[in-house]
Amino acid sequence: MAATIDLTLDCADAQRLAAFWKTALGYIDEPPPAPFKTREEWLAQFEPAEDESDDDGAWLCDPGGVGPRLSILKVPEPKTVKNRLHIDIRVPVDGSRARQWAQLKAEAERLVAAGGTILEEFEGHHLLMADPEGNEFCIAKTAT
Repeated sequence: MAATIDLTLDCADAQRLAAFWKTALGYIDEPPPAPFKTREEWLAQFEPAEDESDDDGAWLCDPGGVGPRLSILKVPEPKTVKNRLHIDIRVPVDGSRARQWAQLKAEAERLVAAGGTILEEFEGHHLLMADPEGNEFCIAKTAT
């Protein structure tokens, strides 16, 4: 049996980052593990410190159950260097190379509207972007 993975993103504002990644990936809030009815009930079992809030974390999942779960956790230190691991968002495109590039650019612009930033364009191949907290990711066409 192959192992599965979760991806964890450290951040300053978990709810803002969760909103962006739900838009980017079409993910949803992951339900709390059984037998808990709410995420707050689940978190309470860990007896969080007084300065911790339920909003300090977010857990997202692929509604189709295919992609990895995302855990988004507030940390005290800021991001200071380039990511060593990043997410590639693969976008289904069709048509000519020019049409495919236009579709990738349109997806990048949709994510800019959601709070992302285009960092660099590799014409005809992929776009390097950053989420609202500066975590790098790429937009590329679906692998064939």
